[in-house]
Amino acid sequence: MGKGRPVKSEIRQNIVEILFFMKEGYGYGIYKAYVAIFPKVTMRSIYYHLKKGLALKEFKVSKVEREKGEYSWGGEAEKTYYGLGENAKPMGDDKAKEYFEKKQ
Repeated sequence: MGKGRPVKSEIRQNIVEILFFMKEGYGYGIYKAYVAIFPKVTMRSIYYHLKKGLALKEFKVSKVEREKGEYSWGGEAEKTYYGLGENAKPMGDDKAKEYFEKKQ
């Protein structure tokens, strides 16, 4: 085994499972689903793993939208929507499947 941290991540795999059922989602939406299904993580951790997953081609950017509204930082927010990339290997997690079936 090589030096350094392993590439595999439980959090990133859970995000893959969420995106498998969501088809695409933005950071905060993925975070809300994650904390409802899996053990609690920080939003910062979700964004870290989304960025890392982009580099590993587990995720891809589907689209980027600008949304107008009244936010604490100004009148516009940019939402980056993610989908599954070519290296994603969803396993069909039962907890995630049950969560999204109840939402529909």
